Amino acid sequence: MRSPKPSGQTRLERQRRVRARRRARRIAGSVILAVVLLVTLLLTAFGSGHPATILPTAPAPAGRLLPAGPPSPQVIALQRSLRIQLPVPQERVTAIGYHAAGGGALELKAFGSRANQGFVARTWRHVFGGGSPHGLRYFDLGGGGRPYTALDVGAAPGTDVYSPVDGTVVGLTDFVINGRSYGVRMDVEPLNNSSVVVSLTHLKQDPSLAVGSTVSAGTSKIGTVVDLSGVEKHALARYTQDAGNHVSIEVHAAATLSIP
Repeated sequence: MRSPKPSGQTRLERQRRVRARRRARRIAGSVILAVVLLVTLLLTAFGSGHPATILPTAPAPAGRLLPAGPPSPQVIALQRSLRIQLPVPQERVTAIGYHAAGGGALELKAFGSRANQGFVARTWRHVFGGGSPHGLRYFDLGGGGRPYTALDVGAAPGTDVYSPVDGTVVGLTDFVINGRSYGVRMDVEPLNNSSVVVSLTHLKQDPSLAVGSTVSAGTSKIGTVVDLSGVEKHALARYTQDAGNHVSIEVHAAATLSIP
């Protein structure tokens, strides 16, 4: 005897069960995939204390010890409309850091993404992206006072330093630590912006420069990095494989500029 054909209600019930099983399989697959992604993300986040930073792991080859020439034009910070360019060749940079400075220095806007973020911020960036499209990374060095008022660009002593702005040299004074002079403090008045002065320290002055000299961003050599590792403990050294020497940049209102 033939089995009776299933009624319309029975067929609908079977179809609902099939669809329910398919939904369950899709949900289970999504959960498994999410768990795998989460585990991968956590392993990446906890794999190191700081995000990967490209640093030399061995003595520099002889070619790197030769003069590198001017840096490629690259803006690394803003102070309102003032654009501050990288002052040393890209291949010589060991790290870039911001910290608090005194003396009425103005706050800078950092370009790029902060490399020493906390776990939550790093996780957010891994999942949702963000940061500099050009891979520029910097470190928050802390310090007491108003944050992001000093910019340190790390480089080995003797590295050529170029002007970070177009302008005119308006001040050259000794940079004094514990009663001794270590290079100069160079003050540059930016072109078409006489309301501020860009101050650079940790710098040995280029002998061709004097007060009144005109400089161009990224092309005018203004000096070389001074080795201050014997008299200062550089915060930047936490993120480099050397003593953390650097050239330091601050921006001051011209009317409140103080001479050390």
